[in-house]
Amino acid sequence: MTITEPHRPGSDTWSDARLLYALEEVVETELNRHLSVAKEWMPHDYVPWSDGRNFDGIMGGEAWAPEQSKVTEIGRIALVVNLLTEDNLPSYHHEIASLFGRDGAWGTWVHRWTAEEGRHGIVMRDYLLTSRAVDPVELERFRMVHMSEGFESDNRHSMLHSVAYVAFQELATRVSHRNTGHQSGDPVCDRMLARIATDENLHMVFYRNLLAAALQLAPDLTMQAIRDVVVQFRMPGHGMPGFERAAARMAIGGIYNLRIHHDDVLQPVLRHLKVLEVSGLNPEGLQAQEELGLFMGGLNGQATKFDERKAALEARRAARAS
Repeated sequence: MTITEPHRPGSDTWSDARLLYALEEVVETELNRHLSVAKEWMPHDYVPWSDGRNFDGIMGGEAWAPEQSKVTEIGRIALVVNLLTEDNLPSYHHEIASLFGRDGAWGTWVHRWTAEEGRHGIVMRDYLLTSRAVDPVELERFRMVHMSEGFESDNRHSMLHSVAYVAFQELATRVSHRNTGHQSGDPVCDRMLARIATDENLHMVFYRNLLAAALQLAPDLTMQAIRDVVVQFRMPGHGMPGFERAAARMAIGGIYNLRIHHDDVLQPVLRHLKVLEVSGLNPEGLQAQEELGLFMGGLNGQATKFDERKAALEARRAARAS
């Protein structure tokens, strides 16, 4: 199926203010759909409270040690990255509230999204501390550094770029949480992260559907925004302490890498929106579409090379172990 000849005014007439107003009805529809399918859940239900005991310090308990953790080494690394990412929620709220506004359907969605995301940080921290999954001192020091630096979105200059980014980012976060659960080695952790991933998937659907409406309304500008976001994509936690090393470990560990990014994040959204099939674009939109297609082909090639290196590394490890 090909999307053909959408009706649109000249692209120079689409200011952020006009786009926000034009998409308000879509936001209201998607908000109502979201509220109808989102299920209430309680963070405390996913925490093994009976496992908890005092740490050392003013409570005079037992100091943390790695052997106390029930999760795998790669699980600990990914859990810290995932939680520190969730911790910057105040900065994320500021970014989207400043861009989307605090009134009408947009504002209602911004606050609802923030409230739902807040549960993720609550349940993850409670689980990590109660189960002694990670070093609590290191975790708090990392949190202080990461939050003290704040967060500025790469896409804060444009509403369309921001919508495009979160459509992919929410899915990337869902995938990262889900894979972390699978690799954690702890069924309690896996169940908790599966619950969080369900929220993230609903958030992705909201933004993906909003992006679909924008693609119909202003296809050329939206196509350029999608191209820019896909080509320059970075996870929101990229500024946290030790992120590059942790990301490399998570890539080798199968939690998030180029192959996953290509196959499980970018491709599903692009296919659903039929982005590479949109017709009737102006020269700028057509160029963006072509560049997007070329980039995806190149990324697939990079992912294949990564897969080969990863397989070789795993073979060497297996040979040493035997």
